[in-house]
Amino acid sequence: MNRMSQNLVLMLLGGALLRISAFSTTYVNYVKPGFRPFLIAAGLVIFAIGLLGLVRRSAEHHHGPRVAWLLCLPVFAVFLIAPPALGSFAAARSEAPPPPQVLDAYAPLQAAGATEMKMSEFIGRVFSDSNQTLKDRTVKLTGFVTPSRKKGQWFVTRMQLACCAADAYALKVIVRGVPQPAPDSWVMVTGTWVPTEVDDNATGIVYAELDATAVEKVEAPSEPYE
Repeated sequence: MNRMSQNLVLMLLGGALLRISAFSTTYVNYVKPGFRPFLIAAGLVIFAIGLLGLVRRSAEHHHGPRVAWLLCLPVFAVFLIAPPALGSFAAARSEAPPPPQVLDAYAPLQAAGATEMKMSEFIGRVFSDSNQTLKDRTVKLTGFVTPSRKKGQWFVTRMQLACCAADAYALKVIVRGVPQPAPDSWVMVTGTWVPTEVDDNATGIVYAELDATAVEKVEAPSEPYE
């Protein structure tokens, strides 16, 4: 690969980075929203380095083998085919984090009506709240549908990031009492917590459970991860 091709690839790579971070919100499919300024800065620097090198190389009138331009194809793919956010395929292969320690830091929920909350808060209250503030309370959880191997139940799921999509893990809650919508479709599930007996000697992952009374299809959020 000659210098001109290298510089062109740098320009395309910088442009692709700018496209997903400065001119759209596609970047939230891969990293947390707080990384946006760093992505924009990196895209500008990479693009500028490639442009400067290309201008200098063009002035020298050097030519390389045409086959080297094929190396630009992967970068073009970033422009044309942006991978979507992680969905049920990744969630089905993600191991849930261990239940947190028992705490008493959760405030009581409102006495009337359904409370909309994040998946992480719901799971935290299930496994960490010794006061059982979820008892007899109606909640709403929003996530995408992940099939379960057990008949009569499925998961409402939200992926959580520590840094980027590479270290994401699934926050999954078992939904019971209603038919499963299409996998990967986004839904808002209304229901009540199903208390689960946790055996310290049991093996495998224990999931929080929700006895659903309604499922509403919703649009995928602009920020798909928690």
